[in-house]
Amino acid sequence: MTNWHEIDQHAKKWIKEAGEIIRSSFESTLSIQYKSNPNDLVTNMDKEVEQFLIGKIQDTYPDHRILGEEGYGDEVTDLDGVVWIIDPIDGTMNFVHQQRNFAISIGVYGDGVGYIGLIYDVVHEELYHAFKGNGAYMNEIPLPKLDQVKIEEAVISINPVWVTENKRFDHNVIVPIVKKVRGTRSYGSAAIECAYVAAGRLDAYITMRLAPWDFAAGIILIEEVGGSVSTLDGEPLDIISKNSFFIGEKHLHQHVIEEYLKK
Repeated sequence: MTNWHEIDQHAKKWIKEAGEIIRSSFESTLSIQYKSNPNDLVTNMDKEVEQFLIGKIQDTYPDHRILGEEGYGDEVTDLDGVVWIIDPIDGTMNFVHQQRNFAISIGVYGDGVGYIGLIYDVVHEELYHAFKGNGAYMNEIPLPKLDQVKIEEAVISINPVWVTENKRFDHNVIVPIVKKVRGTRSYGSAAIECAYVAAGRLDAYITMRLAPWDFAAGIILIEEVGGSVSTLDGEPLDIISKNSFFIGEKHLHQHVIEEYLKK
């Protein structure tokens, strides 16, 4: 039988150790490479942190599989057994330019069920964590269930690219939402934005394309505070594929889908 509490304790320890590796790098020179395009960066620190986490997982749990952004894990095509989904630095551009507004993200799944979600804001030393059925926390502070919010009073996170003409999505669908809400934000890190929705700092987060390592931990946090998670069509997420992504307080989530996204 899987000892999820032991896995939780190990994961928390390793994510904090990884954070210390990152903090110690701030005074050193980074090696920066492009991935798919010049705005999609990967640094030596992304690779080092992913290799550190994978080494810890493989040494302790050799039968577990790992889906990692930088490709040092396994070829994961299903969620059978225990699968770790990790992003060593979510928000690499922020890491390079700002040395803030980035996070380490770890989601641990058992036979398709999300049991453990960890998002570590390294600079602020804020660990957002959730264990299935036990609620969500920021460090040792319990995160309350999300309060109902009207769209006119909501602050949502959305990248400005989605409200301008783009190749992936009709921006005219999103513009009315942006006009209706109280305000919008964009932090440049899906993990941070998921954590902020879970903590009530944001009411929703909308994006047209997100990878598993970007949201695997965040959706566990959101579900533990009573929020809703779906694609923009209101459909369940495919945990190991890229999806459109919409999370938020459940009444707001339902209202936006019914009134704006399904028209």
